[in-house]
Amino acid sequence: MSLDNILSITGKPGLYQLKNKARSGFVVQSIVDNKTSIVGMNHNVSVLKDISIYTYDAEMPLKDVFNKMAAKEDQGPAINHKSSKEELSAYFNEVLPEYDEDRVYPSDIKKVVQWYNILQKNDLLPSEEDAASEEE
Repeated sequence: MSLDNILSITGKPGLYQLKNKARSGFVVQSIVDNKTSIVGMNHNVSVLKDISIYTYDAEMPLKDVFNKMAAKEDQGPAINHKSSKEELSAYFNEVLPEYDEDRVYPSDIKKVVQWYNILQKNDLLPSEEDAASEEE
């Protein structure tokens, strides 16, 4: 599965799958509870495909971070996103040792881990094949 249709919506918990575009916004379905709703244009919507994590060298696309997490966890769930800041930072440092600690905040790490676990639980993680086909 690709991250093209997976959305994060400011002010709404969890992740959403884009179902359709409407005149006044988007029709989305929650990945967590499968409820469908309409999100207006006044909400800040981010497509996971467009999100990157700062590293010291460049920015790493979120799908690559998820692939590193999946490899570390052998496709299983990651650490709980409600763990302490220190535990989350240590975990993220194992997954992505080159992440820029000055620009990637603990709240960002918490979100990435939570998103990974939601996608992993629902079997929606992007695979290596998805990444290769997107590059072509």
